[in-house]
Order: sequence, then C-alpha cells, then structure tokens
Amino acid sequence: MPNRRFADGEVVMGRWPGSVLYYEVQVTSYDDVSHLYTVKYKDGTELELKESDIRSQSSFKHRKSQSSSSSPSRRSSSRSRSRSPGRPAKGRRRSSSQSREHKDDKKKTIQETNLALLVLVLFKPSENNTRRYNGEPDSTEKNDTSCIILEQKSKPDLEIERVLEQYSLRPRKEEKKKEEIYSEKKIFEAIKTIEKASPKTKELEFGGRIGTFMLIFFLPATVFYLLLMCKQDDPSLMNFPPPLPALESLWEARVFGIFLLWFFFQALLYLLPIGKVVEGLPLSNGRKLQYRINGFYAFVLTAAAIGTLLYFQFELRYLYDHFMQFAVSAAVFSMVLSIYLYIRSLKSPEEELAPGGNSGYFVYDFFTGHELNPRIGSFDLKYFCELRPGLIGWVVINLAMLLAEMKIHNQSMPSLSMILVNGFQLLYVVDALWNEEAILTTMDITHDGFGFMLAFGDLVWVPFVYSLQAYYLVGHPTAISWPVAAAITLLNCIGYYIFRSANSQKNNFRRNPADPKLAYLKFIPTATGKGLLVTGWWGFVRHPNYLGDIIMALAWSLPCGFNHILPYFYVIYFICLLVHREARDEHHCKQKYGLAWERYCQRVPYRIFPYIY
Repeated sequence: MPNRRFADGEVVMGRWPGSVLYYEVQVTSYDDVSHLYTVKYKDGTELELKESDIRSQSSFKHRKSQSSSSSPSRRSSSRSRSRSPGRPAKGRRRSSSQSREHKDDKKKTIQETNLALLVLVLFKPSENNTRRYNGEPDSTEKNDTSCIILEQKSKPDLEIERVLEQYSLRPRKEEKKKEEIYSEKKIFEAIKTIEKASPKTKELEFGGRIGTFMLIFFLPATVFYLLLMCKQDDPSLMNFPPPLPALESLWEARVFGIFLLWFFFQALLYLLPIGKVVEGLPLSNGRKLQYRINGFYAFVLTAAAIGTLLYFQFELRYLYDHFMQFAVSAAVFSMVLSIYLYIRSLKSPEEELAPGGNSGYFVYDFFTGHELNPRIGSFDLKYFCELRPGLIGWVVINLAMLLAEMKIHNQSMPSLSMILVNGFQLLYVVDALWNEEAILTTMDITHDGFGFMLAFGDLVWVPFVYSLQAYYLVGHPTAISWPVAAAITLLNCIGYYIFRSANSQKNNFRRNPADPKLAYLKFIPTATGKGLLVTGWWGFVRHPNYLGDIIMALAWSLPCGFNHILPYFYVIYFICLLVHREARDEHHCKQKYGLAWERYCQRVPYRIFPYIY
C-alpha cells in the first residue's frame, strides 16, 4: 500500500477535475482502497481527487514569485512600444488590428474558462461517476455536455465579469457579494443536476445497514416493553424484565379485524371530495403532486362516529382491555405494508425514489423507505398514514383510557391528571390537522421515503407510545392540586405558543416571502433562491419548533407525578429524537445552503435550547 503524501487538515492546492485551474483546498480524508483524497474548497464543496491532482502551496508560491519578477519588464516593454512616437500610422493601424484580435482571443479564452469552470462543477464526484474523474469515458457524457452547452448559452454577462475580476483586470468590489451569491447558486444548480442523474444515497443514517437491521426488531420490542411495564403494580425500571404474557394471548383475529376496519374507515374519509386541493413542493423532476386537505373534516366525522358508538352503549374500555393485542395487530400490519411498499418500489422510476432511501442495500432501503411518494391512483399512502390512522387513533385511545379510569375506579368524572393529559394532547392533534397543509414542507414528505420507519412510526409508535401517559394513569392514578394543574397548563401553553408561532413563521415565509405581513422578518439569501430567517423565533434558536415540542412533552408527563420515570420516557425519547433530527437538519442544510448556512449559524449560535445547546 503506497504511503499518502498529504495529511488530514493540510491546506494544499487542488486541481478542478476537467480543467487546469488550481484552488486552495483542505484535505479532509484519504481512502486507502481507491487512493483518493477528499478535499474541501472554500465554498464548502467537497471533491475526491487523485494525488497527481494535488500540489503543495510552496510550489505555487515559487512560480508566482518568478512570474511577478518577469512581468514588469514585459509590461514596461509593452508600454514603451505603445507610446513610441516614431512608429508610423500604418504600424499604429496594425497594432489596433492586433489589439482587436487580442481582445477577441481574450474573450474567447474567458468563455472557454467559464465553460471549464462549469464542467468541473457539474462533474462533482459521487459513487456513480467516479470513473469520470479518473479520465475514463462515461455513458452519460453526451447528456451532460448538452446540459453544459445550454447553461453556457444562458449564462449572464456577470460570469464574464467575475472571471475578469479573478484575473485582476478590473475592480468589482461593489458586486462582490452579488457575485458570491450567484456563484453559490450556479454550484447548487449544478449539484442538483448531478443528483437528478445519480440519486444514490451516499450517507447512511441510523447506523447504516447493521443499525437499521437492529432497529426493525428493537422498535417493536420497545413498544411492547413500555406497555407491559405500565400494567405492572410497580413499573420501576428495576423490575426488568417484566412478566411476559403467553404468545397466544398477544393475538386475536377480532382485534386485528377491528384495526383493519379502523384503517379503511380513515381511508374512506380521506377519499371524500371535501376540503381544498393543494400542490406540494416541486419534486426532482419539477412535477408537483396534489393533496386533498381534509384531515380536520375526517377528525370531526370520526368524533361523530365515536359519539354514536358511545350513545349505543359501545364499550371503549375494550380498547384498554386488549391494548397489547391492538399494538401487536398494528405492528403486524405495518410490517406487511412495509413489505408491499418495498416490492412496489423496485418497479418505480429512478426519479420517484427517495433521496434518503436509495442506497442499494436492501435492509437500509426497506427501513428508511425506497419510494418517495407511493401512490395508488391519487391515494398517497405516506401522506395518508402521516396524519390519519395513527394521529386520530391517538385521541381515540386517550378517550378510551379516560373512560377506563372512570369505570375501574368507580369515578363519576375523570381525574384532573387524566383531563390535563387528554386536553393537552387533543390540542396538539387538532392543531396538526387544522394546519395539515404545513406538513407538505416537512422532511417526512419531501425527503424521506415511505418504508418501515414511517409505517411503524405512524401506525404503532404514535398511537401506542404517545398515549403512554394516559395508559399509565389508568393503573397508577395520581392526584394533583389545582395550583399545580394551573402551572402545568401555563407551561403547556408556553410550549404550544412557541411551537405554533415558529412553524407559522416558517411556513408562511416559505409559501410567500414577499407577503407584506412578513416585511418585518430579515433573512440571509441563499443560492437556492430561498432565505434563512434571522429574526423572529428563527433568530432566537435554529429550531424553535423543537423547543416548543420539548416543553409540551414535559407538560404532558408532569400530571403523572414523580413516583416513576416511565411516564417521562416520552420526554427522553422526544429529546433524543429531536437532537437526531436537528443533527440531520444541520447536515442537510449545510449541504443545501453552503456558505449561507455558515453565516446563519454565526448569526444564530444556539440550536434548540438558548444559551445551552
């Protein structure tokens, strides 16, 4: 194995692939197998270069000194010739002709340089086009060339001016900021073109193939463990493992049938021609999908159906008595749905695959979701599961726990703790359904595929883990005073206000940045054409909606008291989840916005918790 020449962190000069230009870069890593260096340019772009394309800075400084020592004489000679009074007019005319030819040659050279710059930006290395960097032909070069020619024809004169400034032919200080934004925009559009051509997932999350394989078993085990612990008289973590029920008691066909009835009832409400139809964000191919916004109507109709069942003496306590069986039924259904989703995704076109679930590894793509927006006709499976069966089911489960508490403890009305938990979480669900359109801009819809992670999360984790506090209070009633209840209510209101106002600012700004109502908001322009808010809640911390989420999660758990940590599992889980999402968002935004994101992070240093994190 050959020894590497450059160390990690060393600042060197790297050649842009496909050109003769060298730029200052920093070595970040070295691959012993491919013998390629990963280097980072000043604009944040990372490329893989061969060792022959990298040179030390000292060699360039030496050449620069030689060039500077010889250039004055040439400039002096040139000036003396141009000012010589003894030259005849014919000679002056010939010099004028030569000058015009020289200008034409210089303009042609600048255009060729611009073309080379665009080529080296478009040919960004990835797992699918490594051969192109090594000088070997690729079957897609013809299409790429046509894209380059099109970009070259539509390029504004600003790019020529940028090159002139680079060679110090004229000062352009007043347009430096404008040109920097344009340069970032050109790189972003070029990278986006590459991603369309080769949308393979290069960076794996959740521990890669091994981590996702373990999560497929760990997540269901966690749900069943939490539910079993809540049924114990002493749900202490020291009592591990809890007594396991007989396997045959975990499954009942009638329970599975009720779950299927619930799922397809919500699907029927989704198909009702009520509510407005809106367009989602543009996909990689430029197409926009249409979505019917009728989640709140589905919730109202579901509430009417549940009220009718209660009027005819239907016992919702059945849900509490068979809670574990309902969880098993939901887990089985989510697994079957995930298998179906993966099989159908194998026949989907490349442009319909999820950018985060197209790694080529079966387990990873199965877990994260291979297809971005799986649809049966106009029925969007991911969008439907995101809000309907699990989220509305969460409210129904909470109501069942409230009625079960009254029945078991012979109470004429539910406890104050149970009322607070039901009220807080009902507000959260109603808010999500009322602002249903806002979900179209989230990463779950725009980036993540629909696989086991979202299917299990929407159908199992949300209804059966988010209702943990209500399930806990049935078997472990906790009395709280009215002043304590008032303080907890105030805490929840603060969290909700931060959560809702922050999300509203973001969603309104994304939909219409020119809205006069948002004129007070300041932002940093980015190469994507979008802006990064630096005032309002988004100038306070980078993820104020996560801060509101965590405050509300704490308010949901406080009515359960402090006898056991089990009701606070949701708070711990939510903090871990949001920290993971925050790290993923940070990485995604850094790749997407480049230098603009770095400026935003300098302006807003705290991520979730002000003055802490």
